[in-house]
Amino acid sequence: MAIPFDDPAWESLTGPHAHFAEGFGQVLRYQVEVAPFFALPPEPDEGVWADVAALAGPGATVTVHNALPVPDGWEILGRIAGVRLVDVALEAAEDPEAVLLGPDDVPEMLDLVERTKPGPFRKRTIELGTYLGIRRGGELIAMAGERLRPPGWTEISAVCTDPAYRGQGLATRLIRAVAAGIRARGERPMMHAATTNTSAIRLYRSIGFEVVPRPDFVSVRVPGSL
Repeated sequence: MAIPFDDPAWESLTGPHAHFAEGFGQVLRYQVEVAPFFALPPEPDEGVWADVAALAGPGATVTVHNALPVPDGWEILGRIAGVRLVDVALEAAEDPEAVLLGPDDVPEMLDLVERTKPGPFRKRTIELGTYLGIRRGGELIAMAGERLRPPGWTEISAVCTDPAYRGQGLATRLIRAVAAGIRARGERPMMHAATTNTSAIRLYRSIGFEVVPRPDFVSVRVPGSL
């Protein structure tokens, strides 16, 4: 299946998420408390790394779409191999137990993320879209929500469940519920996962997502010191 973009962060920051964008020269990034993602243009020129350095600051860690060679003097901290998954047969459905999460829930959301490590989630990440959770005994035990939004698509992200409640299908239920809202806007759900997270990829494929190629990302440190 062909996807009309390589870098969903760039497409989001130049589209539906433009109001979260900060930029310098050719480079964009999300506001720091919203998300950690930087984005390079589809056809950058040789000055793009200088723009990255100016926007991020000396000594900063930056993760970007791995489309260009990293210049000399920049420390490569790691390469991130992952897959993109797109909805081809997902049964989207609202869930009667899912509750809408808001700003007052952020401390609990951050605590759940810290315990389950689903990926980056910051104080204002909730502003990127709809986040739904499931509570038991008043405690937030599972959640999922919307993150990147390239035009026509929405990424489902922050899918996590407290270890004590895993194996009950809560993640699947929340994915379906978040997807119902995405479909209602006339958009299509997609997801990302690290290639090493084979259990998550297996789950997502089993409920109607298809794996498509996705370029790797590289994490680098800007020369200099903070």
